[in-house]
Amino acid sequence: MTQKDKRTAFSIYLYLGALFITSLVVSNLIFQKFFYWNPFGDVTIFGAPLFELSVGILPYPITFLITDLISEIYGKKKANQVVTAGIFASLFSMLIIFVANSVPAIQGSPIGDELFTKVFGLSPLGVLASMLAYLFAQYIDISIYHFWKRTTKGKMLWLRNNFSTFSSQFVDTLTVVGLLCIFGVLPWDKFYGLVISGFVFKIFIALLDTPLLYLFVYVLRKRFNLKIGEEIALD
Repeated sequence: MTQKDKRTAFSIYLYLGALFITSLVVSNLIFQKFFYWNPFGDVTIFGAPLFELSVGILPYPITFLITDLISEIYGKKKANQVVTAGIFASLFSMLIIFVANSVPAIQGSPIGDELFTKVFGLSPLGVLASMLAYLFAQYIDISIYHFWKRTTKGKMLWLRNNFSTFSSQFVDTLTVVGLLCIFGVLPWDKFYGLVISGFVFKIFIALLDTPLLYLFVYVLRKRFNLKIGEEIALD
């Protein structure tokens, strides 16, 4: 690979990392708004409406698509680096919001203290639950992805993409709902319904992103003349 190709590959990696971090940070900023999607009508599971979800779940699947793409093209180490950077960015954004929420608004401020706190005063327990769930799920996703990549010798992209995402999304949903119930943010009688609803929604999105992963992997392999299973070494 020429130096020009390496620079291009590194630039693509940076843009993918930027999209990953943006999706993650935004999901934490908007998670307090909930919506209800009812393609199957008014269905309830264990007392919880199916697909009554936080809008924070909308950008979250993008992070798994990006880590799978980075894992496929750049390898496990680079995927883990992006995850670690995402954790740092999320915690730093929470610190900025905490400081902004602490300083008093002036009398003529378009947004007062009460409204700002209501929108951006994120629940520390909610953020902690989200971060722990994210940490477990992303590292599990990357590990399982590369296990199947080694097992299939770089073939059957659909298998490692979906198996890794299904497993990690179940861990993510179970962890965040469980922690919110343990901390008393959510009632335990909603536990099973919220876990199933969140997991089914994420699986649905994961199936939709499989063709996108195939497309992006095809384009990058063709651009950098990569064989099946071959990765770009940026170090």
